[in-house]
Amino acid sequence: MVMCFFATAFCTVGMLINNDFKAISREAKEYELGEGKYYLVVVWSAIIWQCFFLGAIGVVFCSSSLLSGIVITVLLPVTEVLAVIFYHEKFQSEKGVSLFLSLWGFISYFYGEIKHSKNKDVAHNSNQTELTQTHDTSQMELNRTVAP
Repeated sequence: MVMCFFATAFCTVGMLINNDFKAISREAKEYELGEGKYYLVVVWSAIIWQCFFLGAIGVVFCSSSLLSGIVITVLLPVTEVLAVIFYHEKFQSEKGVSLFLSLWGFISYFYGEIKHSKNKDVAHNSNQTELTQTHDTSQMELNRTVAP
């Protein structure tokens, strides 16, 4: 949350120095759907981006930065596919390569996680078996020393 606040403050200072706020009113007047809808789009875009970054930070906090990066990487080509569907853009080779590479990374990450958890379970089970065998052996030795 603090990081999002400072990023917003940093961008606001940059816009003040560069006089970009004057350009917003000019862009609003030139917007095809009207000035009111322009401001509505700007405000909702800012809210959605803040929620996105807050969610990405939440993934880092609850899981790992690697998983957050992978989720963001998967969302990039998803937006390209949605643009093809809703805006009727051409599905060019760059979009196909981007989609393939990001899905490959996403699947590789989860395959590695599954493999790692299986190896951890196998190691845990073998440690439990060794402990049980050691305990049984020590019990048998104790019984031998106690028995006349």
